[in-house]
Amino acid sequence: MTTAQPPIRELPAPATLGLATREAFRRSANELLDELAEGEGRLVVDLSGTKEVDSSGLGALVMVQRHAVDRRQQVVLRGVSAELEFLLVLTKLDDLFLFETSRPNR
Repeated sequence: MTTAQPPIRELPAPATLGLATREAFRRSANELLDELAEGEGRLVVDLSGTKEVDSSGLGALVMVQRHAVDRRQQVVLRGVSAELEFLLVLTKLDDLFLFETSRPNR
């Protein structure tokens, strides 16, 4: 018996996730979550090309996560830089998200 994988939508984050880009990013993320059936699926936010995230960008990520929780879905962060990971830990937001790691386990 094989278990079906949950449907996945992917969204590349902008190079700078901040005041100027947060609304368009949040809107795009929520639209992708809304395409999935409630209670199913995950949104993978690809941050590998993101060089800067400010407080409004963190706020946008949190708002997307809240929308996903309301719909019983998951948000996975891919390609998180060491700097962003530190920022998420420092602000105690790291527990809100799942992280996809591309680094091999040691």
